[in-house]
Amino acid sequence: MPLTMADIGEENIIKKVGGNPAVRKFLENLGFVAGGTVTVINRIGGNLIVNVKESRVAVSSEMACKIMI
Repeated sequence: MPLTMADIGEENIIKKVGGNPAVRKFLENLGFVAGGTVTVINRIGGNLIVNVKESRVAVSSEMACKIMI
C-alpha cells in the first residue's frame, strides 16, 4: 500500500520506491530505500511529515504515493 495510507505514529518498512528514475533517485537521496523504515509523524493538507533515517522530511502526497510500504 502507498505511504499515504499509513497510520500516524506507526513504523512501516519500505517495500518499493516507484516513479521515473529521477524521482526514485531523489527519494533514495532523502533516505527512502527498500528495506528501510519510515514513520508518519503528521499530515498537513494531504502532505506528510515523516521520520526516515532519523531525519524528519516533508513529502508531498504525489511523492508519498510512489513509496510502497
